Amino acid sequence: MYKACIFDLDGTLADTVESIANVANQILERFGAPAQPVEDYKYHAGDGGNVLMERCMKAAGADMSRLEEGQRLYREIFARDPLYKVTVFNGMKETLKELKRRGVKLAVLSNKPHEATYLAVTGLFGSDTFEVIQGLEVGMKKKPDPSGAWKIAKKLQVEPSECMYVGDTNTDMKTGKAAGMYTIGVLWGFRERKELEENHADEIIDRPEKLLKIQEEK
Repeated sequence: MYKACIFDLDGTLADTVESIANVANQILERFGAPAQPVEDYKYHAGDGGNVLMERCMKAAGADMSRLEEGQRLYREIFARDPLYKVTVFNGMKETLKELKRRGVKLAVLSNKPHEATYLAVTGLFGSDTFEVIQGLEVGMKKKPDPSGAWKIAKKLQVEPSECMYVGDTNTDMKTGKAAGMYTIGVLWGFRERKELEENHADEIIDRPEKLLKIQEEK
């Protein structure tokens, strides 16, 4: 049985796409560029705020000389209200509660800025659900580099092979596999089954509660 489970945040624990789109579109409009469709942000997101702003500014035809300003604004605006229109996916809270009852150690690893990650996770799930909450900090290598996942495993005092890694994008699948963890792709998030399969998910699930069976049987 797995002793720990590391979750991505956006598109895995919670539906955050409207929150992401709201912040980025405010910046685009400030720069005189058109807002982008909310659905497009499912593909702009996943690799951190800096990459997201680069992608959406290019898509909107914005002045790329203002990219660094846009990236800074993204961090600042997000930190003010990281829970705007954010909802937890159905069945997730119950699944987390049962995993904790079983003694499974829980953590979050996100490419979202650390402050926004911490505020969002504690705002949605309280301060005692996850033993480690890690967003992207200055000097830290972002996913898919496995160093963040390894750091969390060390903090939880488990081996990477004793961890499940759960996410919804190719970045997450690459992270979990590179870290040597059992890597689970979810279909309720931002991307499709094909992307998860092509990036070698060990298992793909369509409901959070299926994690319970995996944890128990593997």
